[in-house]
Amino acid sequence: MPVLLFLIDTSASMNQRTHLGTTYLDIAKGAVETFMKLRARDPASRGDRYMLVNFEDVPVGIKAGWKESHATFMTELRNLQATGLTSIGQSLRTAFDLLNLNRLVTGIDNYGQGRNPFFLEPAIIIAITDGNKLTSGSGVQDELHLPLTTPLPGSELTKEPFRWDQRLFALVLRIPGNASVEPEPLGGVPSDDSAITPMCEVTGGRSYSVFSQRMLNQCLESLVQKIQSGVVINFEKTGPDPPPLEGKRRLSEVPKSGIQPWHCCHKLIYVRPNPKTGVPIGHWPIPEAFWPDQNSPTLPPRSAHPHVRFSCVDAEPMVIDKVPFDKYELEPSPLTQYILERKSPHTCWQVFVSNSAKYSDLGQPFGYLKASTALSCVNLFVMPYNYPVLLPLLDDLIKVHKFKPTIKWRQSFETYLKTMPPYYIGSLRKAMRIMGAPNLLADNMEYGLSYSVVSYLKKLSQQTKIEYDRLIASIGKKTPPEAGIKVRWRGGGISLAQRRDFIQQLQSLTGDGPIVPMELNPKEFQGFHLALLNKGLKPQSFRNPYDIPRSHLLDQLSRMRRNLLNMGACALRGQDSDQLHSVPIAQMGNYQDFLKAAPQPLRDADPEQPKRLHTFGNPFKLDKKGMMIDEADEFVTGPQNKGKRPGDSNNLPGGGPKRRRCMSPLLRLGKAYTPSDTDEMDLPPAPPPVLENHTSVDPQVLPQTDEAQNGQPRADELPLGSEDREEVTLMGSEEPGPRFLSPEALKKHIHGETTKINNELRTLITKEIRKPGRYYEKIFLLLKQIQGTLDTRLIFVQNIIKEAARFKKRVLIEQLENYMEEIHNRSTNMNHVVSHSSCRRAII
Repeated sequence: MPVLLFLIDTSASMNQRTHLGTTYLDIAKGAVETFMKLRARDPASRGDRYMLVNFEDVPVGIKAGWKESHATFMTELRNLQATGLTSIGQSLRTAFDLLNLNRLVTGIDNYGQGRNPFFLEPAIIIAITDGNKLTSGSGVQDELHLPLTTPLPGSELTKEPFRWDQRLFALVLRIPGNASVEPEPLGGVPSDDSAITPMCEVTGGRSYSVFSQRMLNQCLESLVQKIQSGVVINFEKTGPDPPPLEGKRRLSEVPKSGIQPWHCCHKLIYVRPNPKTGVPIGHWPIPEAFWPDQNSPTLPPRSAHPHVRFSCVDAEPMVIDKVPFDKYELEPSPLTQYILERKSPHTCWQVFVSNSAKYSDLGQPFGYLKASTALSCVNLFVMPYNYPVLLPLLDDLIKVHKFKPTIKWRQSFETYLKTMPPYYIGSLRKAMRIMGAPNLLADNMEYGLSYSVVSYLKKLSQQTKIEYDRLIASIGKKTPPEAGIKVRWRGGGISLAQRRDFIQQLQSLTGDGPIVPMELNPKEFQGFHLALLNKGLKPQSFRNPYDIPRSHLLDQLSRMRRNLLNMGACALRGQDSDQLHSVPIAQMGNYQDFLKAAPQPLRDADPEQPKRLHTFGNPFKLDKKGMMIDEADEFVTGPQNKGKRPGDSNNLPGGGPKRRRCMSPLLRLGKAYTPSDTDEMDLPPAPPPVLENHTSVDPQVLPQTDEAQNGQPRADELPLGSEDREEVTLMGSEEPGPRFLSPEALKKHIHGETTKINNELRTLITKEIRKPGRYYEKIFLLLKQIQGTLDTRLIFVQNIIKEAARFKKRVLIEQLENYMEEIHNRSTNMNHVVSHSSCRRAII
């Protein structure tokens, strides 16, 4: 989750106007908004965090920090004013301290235990300034100086104020006040020669000298591409230059003497996040530039960027199966260009960190630089410390000893552990566990830090947490405004004496007449404060007339008279009736505040129906937050309400917008079913239904269901449990009607009840099929409750077989086919018995 911090110059020189008619500050605000729009095109921008700092003092200069929302960021950006000095050094220190505020709490710096590139919090500081002289309260400065003192605890552990995953980029506005006649130069944007440029280069960034709006847009697009997850490393050559490759040296090629650009590079290595988790994953750290001493009470300060030395001696790249390693791509630089030009992807250059070993100045190799096989990039492979010794040992352990080490192997392994920095033990133990040999390292091995250092780091973490909470609480606090007279709302916009219904109002107050509703205007003067020219004047809130001084009686009496009768020529109003409905453009879409001020809505008449959202926007959008939708049930519950309004059961399925095709053949026969809360329960046994008019109906004579009437779902009804030849209930409704139904109405009612039962059974069986396992007893219990004719039941079972085929349940398919054959045989035997009995009656 990258952090994007905008440092905006709010000095008075930002008020100068360009030939476009806008000030530098307006251009800076527009540049921030344009950058955010360009960044929003990338799907990875959802995790971005934006911060805003200007050139004011702390904490007023921090406009948006760790806890402020995007709306607060935009509001503070629009409200920036250019009134101060060009104190860019202090503001940069404030920005770095704000970014480093939470690092000791999270422990991603890992002081004294190696640098983990996969523990990072990438941040980009984008400074927008005019590049003028650096001014402060003490005078004008020629160079940029950052304050050495800072209230941030633990800042002494790093020599620089920034970290290796923080980069500074500067947009220096040089747009002239008069339009230039000369055409703009094509190509890249040059760096600026202002005082901020060296600071940008030290952090791994750069500056841009902007002379036109086109160049500004070009710089913003370049900055969007610079948002990469990675850390900055200093690569330095050690030892002699590599010899030219055989057969590739030309006559014109003469070895150049002196320092070459690729000898020392200050570039980024990309730390790619894991595509599954979205978080970088690594195994091995980059060693510290000192050997940890358990007797040392303090830690030596580290540099922000590690100094990695590479040897130009060709070596064989070593990789062993089951032994993890880390691979990082280098940012294009003269070093990568030189390695790729050699076209030797099968050799590598070892990398070292000085003073990382106990008895060696250069240290032991912890990885190597190697060109990719396709010669498209150069990668840094981070391996275990002194991997040329460890990897052959592990290879023998796996292939020769079969994870049963001998005494000689253990002695060699112990010798290696003495030359390895002790903070590698945790990473080595995890690697051994991945290999399948977790017991080779003792659990009581020390990590190399003394007790005083460990306790000091814990104390720093607690102090940083306190400082973090204090700074977060201080951000956004405004200076208290000057005291004034608060205007209280009196319930109306004008005086009672000027109302047309003044007599009726008086009668309603005295009780002589009916109560007349008053015109309430809650927005009139609400929350207003009147500024006072005389600071000694205080608002008067007398309740007892004896509290009024004698010298103020006449003045108070005139004020009371004027307040009651409002004898002025016009009523004092803060705004007319038209302005009450006028909303600034910036607040037109702020519907959430309106919802908070709205009264509590009434309870829904039918809580079973899906809740409808507010009508601001799409009034047909339904609230699905309260619905718990299983991933497999999404196609069932998803599209059933897209073509009709909730509660409207008369709409046909094709009457609304085009619905997504249902993949289940079981649900393709009719409308989708919305499961209720009771569907999660087991099917309760229901008593056999009885006809109210004592008329028994055989379900076998019911007509076959069709697609148009198959299932009118109701979410508030439970499925009925009935056997093959049970009777169907005709429940009397609350509405008055005839006691005995006509045959046509009775037939239609029984058909609807049968269809409803089959739809509910279909939904329950579908859920059972989706469940894992081979427990199919409940499916066959539900199949016994199917209503309808023989053809209806056979079609029902065939659809269930198709549904089981979707989930590749072959055992269930075989059992369903046997069940369908059994139904068919039973019906054939029954028809044979019926025909035999008919023949006997005919003979008799």
